[in-house]
Amino acid sequence: MDLFSNSYFVLFFIIFIGFIIGRIKIKGISLDVSAVIFVALVFGHYGMVVPKDFQSLGLVLFIFTIGIQAGPSFFESFKKNGRQLALLSAVLIVSAGIITYLVSYIFGVDKNLSIGLLNGSLTSTPGLAAAVDVTGSPLASIGYGIGYPFGVIGVILFVSILPKLLGVKVTEEENKLNDIIENQYPKMYNKHFMVENENVIGKKLTELNIRFMTKAVISRVMHNNIVMMSDDDIILQKDDLVKAVGSKEALERVKLLIGPETKKEIPLDNHFDVRSILVTNKEVVKKTLGELHVSTFHCTITRVRRAGINLSPSPSLKLQFGDKLVVICRKESMSRITNIFGDDTKKLSDTDFLPIAAGIILGILVGKLSLSFGNFSFSLGLTGGILLIALVLGRTGKTGPIVWTMTGAANQLLRQFGLLFFLAAVGTSAGSHLTQTFEEYGFELFVYGALITLLPMIITSLIARYILKMNILTLLGTLTGSMTSTPGLAAIDNMVDSDAPALAYATVYPIAMVLLIITVQILSAL
Repeated sequence: MDLFSNSYFVLFFIIFIGFIIGRIKIKGISLDVSAVIFVALVFGHYGMVVPKDFQSLGLVLFIFTIGIQAGPSFFESFKKNGRQLALLSAVLIVSAGIITYLVSYIFGVDKNLSIGLLNGSLTSTPGLAAAVDVTGSPLASIGYGIGYPFGVIGVILFVSILPKLLGVKVTEEENKLNDIIENQYPKMYNKHFMVENENVIGKKLTELNIRFMTKAVISRVMHNNIVMMSDDDIILQKDDLVKAVGSKEALERVKLLIGPETKKEIPLDNHFDVRSILVTNKEVVKKTLGELHVSTFHCTITRVRRAGINLSPSPSLKLQFGDKLVVICRKESMSRITNIFGDDTKKLSDTDFLPIAAGIILGILVGKLSLSFGNFSFSLGLTGGILLIALVLGRTGKTGPIVWTMTGAANQLLRQFGLLFFLAAVGTSAGSHLTQTFEEYGFELFVYGALITLLPMIITSLIARYILKMNILTLLGTLTGSMTSTPGLAAIDNMVDSDAPALAYATVYPIAMVLLIITVQILSAL
């Protein structure tokens, strides 16, 4: 049929069929976007091929967008408790890499095939992208296709039965962890207090340094029925009403400092306005709230919302593109405050392609650099170079007038676009070798894939539970994040009400992704 000789038709027909199959759910499990590579393998088996240029373009876009999104959380994950999670993720990835090497060495499985098997068993499409890039072999894609199905099902089964195997009650662990998370990310409240403490009467707010002393923010003061915005020059008088915003602990400290809590409330004066403002002005990105001196406009920022979390607006807090500020100030000053921060929803949805092009160029150049250690030479390659630069740029956020980060919608669109092109191209390329591979290795490849999926999770679980004494919810999230298994996380969400597994998943996912790409390159060089 002439249509199937048209590479563009073949490309989009594969994507079309892949999406239909990917949306089919059996017992709540679906292949999702990964169905595209299975469809492409079949098309490739019957001689239809998507040009390699689509593979390279898709690879570049996919890896770059992954790195940009993961950059901030990747570097932040090495702080505080993230180090422990990073260690466990490293244990899982390294043990999976060692098992893969042993499978190749002991059982004589082709190295490129076993590397693909590793990425399929860990359901890692970025790992597959790296494998195809460094091996240049279609066997990597076949190995991925063989290891992927049990990689999905095996993780779901393992995390579902792990609490029972360890003799742990999920509800008890959930209650313990919720207490810890509440301390790390306290909810923000607002309360009113009556000024009765003799030590603060007659003193200016700037003298009391309430933000430093209590970690709360004073948003309004009412004196003799006159409402005033928080200002350093306000002098507190007996029986004044004060409205404060902060965590429960912070508001308790305000109570001790100022006076008792009261049911009376300060009304919002007609001269003042409260508004949520988006940070879209590139000039204020990476600047601290203290540097902007918004208090000169009689303006108070009561909270900052970032990535679904309310942050205390301390003077040292650095703004990021897309932050949402809750601002109270005089109506005549609100337009000036809005101009300072931007509040342009159109800018938030626009995508600037200059940083994307510049970042990819830098990544390609870095990937070509080679380090030599005696007879052994190492280079990051196309995927490694682009990923490294994207991680750094994602963490940097802004350089001069250039903002490297992208909105979530733009990142998701480009990533999906690149991933679909990549999967369709590598799948058709590998499909022509499918029959030959099965004739040579047969059913044993599925067994090796199951070992690569299960053994690293067993090793990691034993270390986490019996050595690190980790909460089971955090452990489950760490396992699914390290295995880059979204279906596994979905299975956990059905077991618990806490978002702790999702937090652990989000912490280790970028680490696991980067470590697996490095592992792929090391295995390829051995």
